[in-house]
Amino acid sequence: MAEKNLDFDTVTDRKNTNCLKYDFALQRGMPKEVLPLWVADMDFKTSSYIQEALHKQAEHGIFGYSEVKEEYFAVLQAWMEKHYEWKVDEKWLVKTPGVVFALAMAVKAFTNEGDGVIIQQPVYYPFSEVIEDNGRRIINNQLVQDENGRYWMDFRDLEEKIVLEKAKLLFLCNPHNPVGRVWTREELVKLGDICQKYHVLVVSDEIHADFVYKGKHQVFVDIKKEYRDFTITCTAPSKTFNIAGLQVSNVFIANPELKRKFRKQIGAAGYSQLNGAGLAACQAAYEHGEEWYQEMLAYIKENIAYTKAFLETRIPNVKMTEPEGTYLVWLDFRKLQLADCELENLIIQKAGLWLDSGSIFGDAGRGFQRINVACPRKTLELALTRLEKAVNEQ
Repeated sequence: MAEKNLDFDTVTDRKNTNCLKYDFALQRGMPKEVLPLWVADMDFKTSSYIQEALHKQAEHGIFGYSEVKEEYFAVLQAWMEKHYEWKVDEKWLVKTPGVVFALAMAVKAFTNEGDGVIIQQPVYYPFSEVIEDNGRRIINNQLVQDENGRYWMDFRDLEEKIVLEKAKLLFLCNPHNPVGRVWTREELVKLGDICQKYHVLVVSDEIHADFVYKGKHQVFVDIKKEYRDFTITCTAPSKTFNIAGLQVSNVFIANPELKRKFRKQIGAAGYSQLNGAGLAACQAAYEHGEEWYQEMLAYIKENIAYTKAFLETRIPNVKMTEPEGTYLVWLDFRKLQLADCELENLIIQKAGLWLDSGSIFGDAGRGFQRINVACPRKTLELALTRLEKAVNEQ
């Protein structure tokens, strides 16, 4: 069977499909006809191989409790080795219904109420939510932005806060959402050695690992053998193959005691087998999805280049932090000198766009907006043209 879904230009109508992105504007306080480029799913049909796997399962007609056999891990292992030269062991694997769920389980497994958990803002906002909602404290090792708009880790601040706050856990976003950094091996070694020195566990969210345009994704736990003792690595096919709604992720924990504690929390939450459709889709994705993945990646890379050129020539007061990874673009509106409410009004009411406000990623995100460019070019052109008109008229 040949891959069928390689047309990324066609706009697929997602309305009236219970789509979070398109069907819930009014419920979330947005205008009815707002153009959504906020939540991180793609407006592309997934690989036809995944569709075929789901069709086969649907035709069978029985949807009981499901598990996976050896073939599931074999294709997962092959994908990781091919793309990252990372040799995973089946004994390390714990399957969860999502990375955010895994983050929450890690917080409960490895910290106590009142403990501090380190994050590096501006960062994916569920990091903050699963910390605070579980009665832990956010410790912000804020990223530093240079004069070119690129972000860097502040290692001195990291070490000082670990000591001062007696932190036990750190959430690493690798590649980083929303600032688009693909952390280098050297940067990750500095972070890892500090965490090893002070016995800080690292939960490395690597869900965007398959989206790298500059540099090379470094699997944090695979940099040094010693890092296996204190690292939980979260991966998923959900972003890569646009199957977030099927709820499946693969978490790797080499340390048996950490794995035991992590699994105990999953059990305490009352969760056992994953969604059978998600498992089937994951296996089909990693086994047959390479062609679709490569074509999709090239298309998004062109969308990023288009966005950069459009902003530079037509909206020069809006600066793009050029992403090294992810399909989420971080836009800097600070030159417009607008208050938070004024910027929100510009984006939502004047431009008719639904983006992610930078402030939800932490105070360091104020004055920024995150836009999802994983969409057909026509959609992106429409969004940027609306933005241009709104900025010029404000």
